[in-house]
Amino acid sequence: MASINILLREDIDTLGGRGEIVKVKAGYARNFLLPRGLATLATKGNIKQVEQEREFLLKKAAQDRSTAEAQAEQMKDIRLEFERKAGESGTLFGSVTSMDITDALNAKGYEIDRRKVNLKDAIKEIGDFKVDVRLHRDVVIEVPVTVLPEGGKMSPVEKTEETKTDESSETE
Repeated sequence: MASINILLREDIDTLGGRGEIVKVKAGYARNFLLPRGLATLATKGNIKQVEQEREFLLKKAAQDRSTAEAQAEQMKDIRLEFERKAGESGTLFGSVTSMDITDALNAKGYEIDRRKVNLKDAIKEIGDFKVDVRLHRDVVIEVPVTVLPEGGKMSPVEKTEETKTDESSETE
């Protein structure tokens, strides 16, 4: 099989990072990488162009990171509270999703995209939770989220009594 040297224009997990010269099979380059703009042929002109782009992108990435760090510093004391309808056992009749968290952050004046809120599953019970918000590839903050039943706080005594009642009825 014929192999050719190509210059990566984007990071590709299986091959390497932007600006690297890698050897791939000709068909993979011709049918996948080149048409999608993920790579170019490794010529002297293309190498020089990608190096210039790389310098610009490194400066931009440093600026983006410093902006994200400044935003993280502003957001370090933020706490979010949500009131939702809940059953006696503390299970919500709905959930708190990444969209809800994004809306609450936007209401407080922080422009956060919902895809940057790292919430594996929606929150479906009352309590305190920690939610990661990725402001930059290297800057992640942990936002405390408290979910309360409608009408205010549920005391820990009530909650433990309810869970004991649930457990005893399950064992019978």
